[in-house]
Amino acid sequence: MKLPIKLIIGLGNPGQSFYYHRHSIGFRVLDALAEKYHAHWQERQNMEMTQVPLGDSNVYLVKPQTYMNNSGAVLSFFTKKGIKAEDILVVHDELEIPFGKVTLKQGGSARGHNGLKSIISVIGDNFHRLRVGIGRPENREDVPDYVLSNFPEGEPKVTEIIQKALDILS
Repeated sequence: MKLPIKLIIGLGNPGQSFYYHRHSIGFRVLDALAEKYHAHWQERQNMEMTQVPLGDSNVYLVKPQTYMNNSGAVLSFFTKKGIKAEDILVVHDELEIPFGKVTLKQGGSARGHNGLKSIISVIGDNFHRLRVGIGRPENREDVPDYVLSNFPEGEPKVTEIIQKALDILS
């Protein structure tokens, strides 16, 4: 990754019962990145945090433990350290991207994603995003249940998606 990133936040909901939900793919990507670098998670206030060597510096990895709608609550710790929005990359699920596609983007709206809304409310929208495509259900009213459901049982593509994200990040 050639971006000048100091902090990567993976979005998800805390607790084992949520871990395999589409909405928690950000947690799974960060867990895979931490594992790749043999990093160990530490609990701190309202987050799990570690550091890994990416590029020329150590980068914080953070999994908010606040539930999706309040993900931005972890940011005050890092803004006090001088980390700005443009130094941050958020890994999140994206309904508007086909299942399996992973893209980078900087800035933009939350497009209904409550985790992004929370982060934008704290630091604005000028952060980087690693958007992990989870596809979209046919009916709009099915979105809440869809993002809070597991990927299909034994779906090999989930492992491939996580690997795509790792290839971009490292």
